[in-house]
Amino acid sequence: MAAVTYTKGHWHAEADIQPAANGRYQGVVLITREGAAENDEAPYIVDNLSNTPREALDEAMALAHRILNER
Repeated sequence: MAAVTYTKGHWHAEADIQPAANGRYQGVVLITREGAAENDEAPYIVDNLSNTPREALDEAMALAHRILNER
């Protein structure tokens, strides 16, 4: 599944998934600021595990929206 990128102002959020234990999946979000030389922010990890990659990506997309709305 391809990562999804959202932009708000100078901020970019990339929602993606990673494999987790027992064949499950977990959403992850990377936040970057446009023009920044390096990414100083740690990845945001979705709290719960999902049974399918699509569910995990949906959770990551929702988290990405919440993070960008706070900026």
